[in-house]
Amino acid sequence: MHTSASSIEIGISTFLEATPDPATGIAISHAERLRQAVEEIVVADQAGLDVYGIGEHHRIDYAGTAPAIVLAAAAAMTKHIRLTSAVTVLSSDDPIRVYQQFSTLDAISNGRSEIMAGRGSFIESFPLFGYSLEDYDELFEEKLSQLLAIRASEKVNWPGGNHTSPIPNLGVYPRSVQEPLPVWIASGGNPESAIRAGVLGLPIAFAIIGGMPEGFAPLVALYKEAAAKSGHDVSKLQIATHSHGFVADTTEAAAESFFAPTAAQMTKIGRERGWGQAYSRATYDAARSLRGALYVGDPEYVAEKIILLHKNLGITRFFLHVNVGTMPHHEVLRAIELLGTKVAPIVRKAIGSV
Repeated sequence: MHTSASSIEIGISTFLEATPDPATGIAISHAERLRQAVEEIVVADQAGLDVYGIGEHHRIDYAGTAPAIVLAAAAAMTKHIRLTSAVTVLSSDDPIRVYQQFSTLDAISNGRSEIMAGRGSFIESFPLFGYSLEDYDELFEEKLSQLLAIRASEKVNWPGGNHTSPIPNLGVYPRSVQEPLPVWIASGGNPESAIRAGVLGLPIAFAIIGGMPEGFAPLVALYKEAAAKSGHDVSKLQIATHSHGFVADTTEAAAESFFAPTAAQMTKIGRERGWGQAYSRATYDAARSLRGALYVGDPEYVAEKIILLHKNLGITRFFLHVNVGTMPHHEVLRAIELLGTKVAPIVRKAIGSV
């Protein structure tokens, strides 16, 4: 996990989309999507990618309700790739169980497990597990503190709080292979999240799915300033971004393959959130521009965009969210292969020589 400012990790993130195929209207089953995910992780490992992340959601259009289990299935079949949630909705989960799941994954993978903790941009887990959205911020803060206490000590003394029970000097097992088990803070661009991560000295992952990625530079500055004021070594901070995109042999092929499934899912989510009009081809094409938030193109073009992102934000890790909506599995596997064998070497060479 530990990268310097002159190196970068590149990987895949997914929510295990199980949306209707825009061409046929038929939705892939959750069971098939879960099996596909394991295959994707194996291909990503073979292609030389550094990390694969699965986001937790509890909706019919995503199959990723239990990321640690899917990652563990792939852990036994892979050698090098790091395996992380992207994200764990910590606010509606039990930090003890979260630690145990990912320390178990850490054992199976021999030290390749990570947790990415977030408050959740989707909120369906709150009513499902009996939590109130009125406690949205308080839940995350308290449960993050508890998770970090569990990570820090085999025997846990936890005073309890409004949303967690006391732990009176009890052991939490198994302990992780890595000391400490990596915990990242995931943020959609909230300044308080950036400051919180900085104060705690934790790595941060920004989801950048619209606008211009360079616009996140002030948040990176806030993060680093908070870390410095809290006595953390700024040179050791880890910064990741998560961005939608797709790689194909030609930019035209990538653009055509990725548009319809992306438009279908972005329009659906937009309607749920009251964004207004449907996702248009003009919006999509603008976002594919060099300074836009979509990383869609041939390997050279996607690499150029990642190198620009590194220049603007100083990232140490880049996640490409490959399928925003359901896409043909062979195309997704090809995109993962190209990201690992073509894009990553270009980016690493360029950044390593800076």
